[in-house]
Amino acid sequence: MADPYQNNRYQQQGGGGDAYGSYGEGGGQDGYAYQGDYPAQEEDAASDATEGHDEEDQMYEGEYQGIPHPDEVKAAQRAARAKSRPAGNVISELEELSEQYEEIMEDCGHGRFQWTLFIVLGLALMADGVECFVVAFVLPSAEKDLCLSNAEKGMLGLTVFLGMMVGAFVWGGLADKVGRRRCLIVALTINCVFAFLSSFAQGYGFFLFFRLLSGFGIGGSVPIVYTYFSEFLQMGKRGEYLSWLCMFWMIGGIYASFTAWGIIPRYGWGFSMGTEFQFHSWRVFVLVAALPAIISLVGLTFMPESPRFLLENAKHDEAWMILKRVHDTNWRAKGQPEKVFTVTHIKAPKTAEDEFIEIQSATGTAVQRWAVRSATLCKLVLKNVASLLSAELRITTLFLAIIWFCMAFSYYGLSVWFPDMIKHLQNEEYEARVKVITKVFHGERVERFRFNFSLENQIHREGEYIRDEFINIEIKSVTFEDSLFEDCYFKDIRSSNTVFRNCTIRSTEFINTDLWKDKFIDCKLENVSWHENKRGCHLDAAEENDVLIYLVSFLGSLAVLPGNIVSALFMEKVGRVKIIGGSMLVSAGCTFLLFLSFSQAAIIAMQCLFCGVSAAAWNGIEVVTVELYPTSKRATAFGLLNAMCKLAAILGSSIFASFVGITKVIPILLSFVALICGGLVALKLPDTREKILQ
Repeated sequence: MADPYQNNRYQQQGGGGDAYGSYGEGGGQDGYAYQGDYPAQEEDAASDATEGHDEEDQMYEGEYQGIPHPDEVKAAQRAARAKSRPAGNVISELEELSEQYEEIMEDCGHGRFQWTLFIVLGLALMADGVECFVVAFVLPSAEKDLCLSNAEKGMLGLTVFLGMMVGAFVWGGLADKVGRRRCLIVALTINCVFAFLSSFAQGYGFFLFFRLLSGFGIGGSVPIVYTYFSEFLQMGKRGEYLSWLCMFWMIGGIYASFTAWGIIPRYGWGFSMGTEFQFHSWRVFVLVAALPAIISLVGLTFMPESPRFLLENAKHDEAWMILKRVHDTNWRAKGQPEKVFTVTHIKAPKTAEDEFIEIQSATGTAVQRWAVRSATLCKLVLKNVASLLSAELRITTLFLAIIWFCMAFSYYGLSVWFPDMIKHLQNEEYEARVKVITKVFHGERVERFRFNFSLENQIHREGEYIRDEFINIEIKSVTFEDSLFEDCYFKDIRSSNTVFRNCTIRSTEFINTDLWKDKFIDCKLENVSWHENKRGCHLDAAEENDVLIYLVSFLGSLAVLPGNIVSALFMEKVGRVKIIGGSMLVSAGCTFLLFLSFSQAAIIAMQCLFCGVSAAAWNGIEVVTVELYPTSKRATAFGLLNAMCKLAAILGSSIFASFVGITKVIPILLSFVALICGGLVALKLPDTREKILQ
């Protein structure tokens, strides 16, 4: 197949001459022809916006203060870039396209259009942040409804990351061939649809499947959002505004924490339809969590495709219209509607890839055409992925893969380890307290008695309970051992951490209780009946409403704010490489302080410190990933690296969680080594501050 860029160039209107045309004064040249700031127009071509404006009456406000005119600054920057090229070097077609596109974006300016796109894409990024927290927040309640075992809970958390991993790879690859906006719309639609369905799923299998597909959809948001937004930014603002965009991920964590805390503990919310369908408060939270994706999806319908992507795919007329829209939107918002978009013409022949698809689409049935298009698209995507390992990109891809993996392994591993360690310390404190206050009853005989008060922290051994009634009470942390229950009556019972061990139970009724048969360990059951038992596994009301999980996540997300602000302010001044390497090495130092953390407060404080420093590293990694790859491979590379990030998250969270309650030495050392390795490799990356998007 011919090189898709071979014919993808700007043609002069008259044919012949340079491939791209050039910038000229007064529109005297074809191709990209730039006129003066106020070009001469025929009388009948003058717009209403320019009527009444006399060029001689226009005065630059900073003239008397000695401040250079913005146009003079742009001209100087362009001359400096031209001078920086080695003498005698012939720039390639793609380099010329990159420089011309950068000059166009400088003339379009940074204003209302970019800020609108910033909000829309920020909400899509926020949806990704919410997705990472949804399962963790709903599990304490969902496990009661769905009767989840520990293995099933672990599988549910990993499945979401698995879906996001596959989604990042697939959508990133498609975005370079189909379009950034189109792929993001489809990805967010998939996320919204299956998030909605998962809130109504009554079984574990369906809930797992729907969350997998929801993760698959949202997995495309990160690689596409950064790629999409970067192509509307000029070089001098790219690092800063991409860093500000990262704040939406933090906002997603805060939004998820607040809404979860406000909705889930109210477990009585919702409704039931018989015993087969129940809609509790955690399901309401799942619906509310999808709102950022829905709002972003609506906003995207009003946003255009990336003009840089269109230029790479020989759709120059569409690109021209979008660039004109960006230019006019920004300058009108700044009160200068007389500014005219001076690009006169963009035209290029079709690429070989386009011709191949169109020839095939003119023959065969609709199914055959769809098959040909799909096969062609898959080949192009895989070819693009393979090109990331070409000679000119191999080292870049390897270095970035190491950095992404090391950072994600440590960050997501510790993100799971922090709340698990806090919960472990809570359990230790509770068990120690229970040992002190637990009452032991031995050999008691209770006959014809009605228990209408709650039982808590008790052990009953070798007792006899004859014709007793247990009605409308809560039984918490109670153990019955080697006891006899005969002709007893249990009704409206709510229990937690309660078991019957080696007991004999005869002629006893259980009505509307959550005492399932698995709570009777090695027991002898004779003529025992269960009626109207509560659906689900309502075993632990106290843990279900524990706000600690929301508080820890909220504080961790809020701690990201300082790191975001610092990285945004210094991304252009310090440079991406120093911010990544420095932040990862400082984060490594923070992990060593965990050896001194023996209380819940200390662990929470270290989590906030670690998250704040890590945020700067993440911002730098995402910015430099955008800048080191050409437009035709940018989303593909970002998707591949983000997929590797999710793989590292799966490994990190699984490994770190397995050591909770055993030792904290191994998680700390693993995190330290990963961050040191990633930080040192990051320092080998090239500085991209003055690099034009390829």
